[in-house]
Amino acid sequence: MDLKLQGKSALVSGSTAGIGFAIALGLAQEGASVIITGRSAARVEQAIDKIQQSNSEAKVSGVVADLATLEGTEQVFQQVPTIDILVNNLGIYEQKAFSEITDEDWFNIFEANVLSGVRLSRQYLEKMRSQNWGRVIFISSESALQIPVEMIHYGMTKTAQLAISRGLAEMTAGTGVTVNTVLAGPTRSEGVNDFITKMAKERGISQNQAEDEFLQTFRPTSLLKRFATNDEVAAMVVYLCSPIASATNGAALRVDGGVVRSIV
Repeated sequence: MDLKLQGKSALVSGSTAGIGFAIALGLAQEGASVIITGRSAARVEQAIDKIQQSNSEAKVSGVVADLATLEGTEQVFQQVPTIDILVNNLGIYEQKAFSEITDEDWFNIFEANVLSGVRLSRQYLEKMRSQNWGRVIFISSESALQIPVEMIHYGMTKTAQLAISRGLAEMTAGTGVTVNTVLAGPTRSEGVNDFITKMAKERGISQNQAEDEFLQTFRPTSLLKRFATNDEVAAMVVYLCSPIASATNGAALRVDGGVVRSIV
């Protein structure tokens, strides 16, 4: 299927690895000009090289900036004045008991997971509306609906993204701009791989056993019974970025492996 993304420009926050990289790769394969972002120049260049190796005709560039900070977003704005597609993927998480989550922890995770997307959307959404076409996607999580007791502050940020995304979508009524959210379930990202590897070593079990134990303990409602791949999540996002998805707006779409026990 031709997703009609030729000639479109896309910025993906936090895209040097994991879901963000898979989204950037998918958009580039569909002909979009993609801007990789990350805090490390080496990792940004590595991501660009990987995409170009997979497709020598891919149009991809990068910006090195910490988008969890106001200064970092302003660096991006200076280098990238306009875009057609914005994917707010940047996110951090940590497992921590509620009584141990400090004020600083709350502020840090909110700025990275929520304010990064707010700042980027504030910069680019009006320009999309003025040109009567654009796509804004927030990468949320099933944790937005089923707040994980082991990281309540993370769940809070994922729920906040749903509210922001729907509010922004209301601003696009009657235009060619859409704003949607994708709720990813447990996904085999770089951070999750590190977590499972650590868990396996601590318990003296294999990584497959550690993954099974995690799902049984923390996500027992999973119908997939495994972690999703980055590409499986990215496929939904790339579709939503397409002109073909013009009738989907203000929606929260789940790629959660059936973790959320709800039909709506």
